[in-house]
Amino acid sequence: MPAIGVFDSGLGGLTVLERLQAALPGQGFVYLGDNANAPYGTRSAGEILDLTMAGTQALFDRGCGLVILACNTASAVALRQMQEFWVPADRRVLGVFVPMIEAIVGRPFAQRGAPTQSAVSDVLLFATQATVASGAFSRELFLRASGVRVVEQACPGLVDALEAGDRAAADAIAAAHVRAALDRMPAPRVAALGCTHYPLAAGAFAAALPEGCRVLSQGDLVAAALCDYLRRHPRLAGGGGNAYLTSGDPQAVRRAAQVMTGRDLPFAPV
Repeated sequence: MPAIGVFDSGLGGLTVLERLQAALPGQGFVYLGDNANAPYGTRSAGEILDLTMAGTQALFDRGCGLVILACNTASAVALRQMQEFWVPADRRVLGVFVPMIEAIVGRPFAQRGAPTQSAVSDVLLFATQATVASGAFSRELFLRASGVRVVEQACPGLVDALEAGDRAAADAIAAAHVRAALDRMPAPRVAALGCTHYPLAAGAFAAALPEGCRVLSQGDLVAAALCDYLRRHPRLAGGGGNAYLTSGDPQAVRRAAQVMTGRDLPFAPV
């Protein structure tokens, strides 16, 4: 039975993979970080699409029938085009945006009909420049919820610091972006960490946000959504072990991953 592929531009998808492994301990996963080309957030839409398709194809070639794009930038910029024009009929590619929007809105993503009144009024989104530029988060949220205000804060420099394993720099950058966002929305009810790298600096985000602001990150949300998906599509589930691949220097990626996650992961070249 096939392993499930998990693709990210670098280390961020490890925050999702950890929760997937906890939720599905018998499931095999193949993780691929495109560290050689990280970060994606400063790249053009065309570059993001090409890189995401290349990484997904590498996981298909490893036998994965289902690939999770554990990268918000790829999910926001590339996923729709891939699903409509590129993904083979016998394969599936899913993103990480949908579970976050479902959690905020409180209704299934596929539910049709007019937007419903949101229980949450003010939402901060912290994301990469490319995700913010795509407008995908606000567009999908407003299709489903009314009465909600969104401020999107791009966080340049944060992924670079996390990829380098520089926790002090990452925490300082995260705090600075929170301060900038609070100038625009002083009393958010929810802060959505819209990049899977950002939970690696979750403590800095939480410390800088106002008391009572709920911080949402995607690991547990995506894990719950995948468990439900596999119940409905059991042919895409399988056993086996885990593999960790990178387009970058495996030893450098291994060291950075250990600093940021506390896990010693045996990365190998893709």
